[in-house]
Amino acid sequence: MLKLEYDKSQIEEVIDRIVKKTMNMDLTWDWPCGVAYYGIGEAYEKTGKKEYLELLRERVDELIELGLPPVWTVNACAMGHCLVTLYQAAGEQKYYDILMSKIAYLQKDALRFGDHVLQHTVSPNNDFPEQAWADTLFMAALLMLRVGVMNGDQELINDALNQWYWHIRYLQDPGSGFYYHGYDNIAGDHMSGIYWGRANAWAAYTMSKVGGLLPQCYLYPAYIDVAGSLNEQLAALKTVQTENGLWRTVLDDEDSYEEISASAGIAAAMLERGNALHGKYINKAIKGLLNNISEDGKVMNVSGGTAVMRDKEGYRGIPKTWIQGWGQGLALAFFSTLLVSDTIMKDGAM
Repeated sequence: MLKLEYDKSQIEEVIDRIVKKTMNMDLTWDWPCGVAYYGIGEAYEKTGKKEYLELLRERVDELIELGLPPVWTVNACAMGHCLVTLYQAAGEQKYYDILMSKIAYLQKDALRFGDHVLQHTVSPNNDFPEQAWADTLFMAALLMLRVGVMNGDQELINDALNQWYWHIRYLQDPGSGFYYHGYDNIAGDHMSGIYWGRANAWAAYTMSKVGGLLPQCYLYPAYIDVAGSLNEQLAALKTVQTENGLWRTVLDDEDSYEEISASAGIAAAMLERGNALHGKYINKAIKGLLNNISEDGKVMNVSGGTAVMRDKEGYRGIPKTWIQGWGQGLALAFFSTLLVSDTIMKDGAM
């Protein structure tokens, strides 16, 4: 069992500050909003505070009234996470209908390559032909799994698991256990070949959620790959945690800055996995993350939106000055999970 050291009232107060700061951001219908509001959904579900749900509902209703994007992308599907939360809490058909339009896009219209693998898309254009990015696992695969389980849709569950199966093979380095940022199927390489911190957070966090979401996960062969990949990745990630309890924007580069969204996502994955040997790393992360939350709830030192850069210098140069939706959301996911870490169901020896 994890032995964690934290003050429950302090964590609840930090969550409250982050939620209020997040709701003051002018986020619109795309992935920064999707990750941020996923975090607010997690805060609602883990704390039971209905005020968080009401804040989320009011803002999403406002965005719906202002008009939805004319076309979906993989990144924009991240907004589906808050729609799952709202539909399950309120049962309103409008949330379900928009959610299922995203699922229909992913199943029928989204660009695919190879063995039905989703190409990462950020716009209606074919920006990254036959490229797999770790980001897709959060924006699309995790959403597909949540909806597939909710609807009892076996085809959708299998499609989601297929995304992890192939992203593991395309992106995880079997030597180090770390994840590359992206894979180019046309060139057959990892482009710059960088172990980007937030890519590792997307992979680790989403994989850590599968066992708890999927009933009888042990009956799915693809889940054995997910569990095995995550175990190897977390064992590697603990070795590059900094003295401040954080992870760098390039994991194995001491000249790269510590980056808080990656740190929150990786630490949250350790919480979800529940390996008692990770307790000391999580405790270091608690302190490091708390030191990067401002008095008004801004999650600080979060790198800006990042394409697959040409080299390490490109990643080092991404600014970390500004508030970002993904930083807010992943921090909320971590702190909210921390509050219920002793209740998370584990999947046994896998």
